Amino acid sequence: MNFPENLKYSTDHEWLRIEGEQAYVGITDFAQHELGDIVFVDVDTEGETLDKNETFGSIEAVKTVSDLILPVSAEVLEFNADLESNAAAINTDPYGKGWIVKIKLTNPEEANELMDSAAYTSFVGL
Repeated sequence: MNFPENLKYSTDHEWLRIEGEQAYVGITDFAQHELGDIVFVDVDTEGETLDKNETFGSIEAVKTVSDLILPVSAEVLEFNADLESNAAAINTDPYGKGWIVKIKLTNPEEANELMDSAAYTSFVGL
């Protein structure tokens, strides 16, 4: 499994890639592997400002539906519209084409509370 060094990771298995005041959020390679074939992503919080650990959407795999949890407080700027027709991109490229939302950080210091790649690898027992 792949956990890129340039990302931060949450205990809910979301990743965060910070680019200035904005960031991208998706689910980790571990999470997509555990969920199986992803068939649908629902994000209805675009334009909303949410607190850390709030649900920003849901992800549906063949056998289950899981909440998507925001790892930091942020405004949800954009949903990755490509996932509407190709949710499986999360399975094939979770850190690239499979990003789920673009956000604007409202409390950037919260990112310091997230795990780095080594800590996340240990967290998931690999």
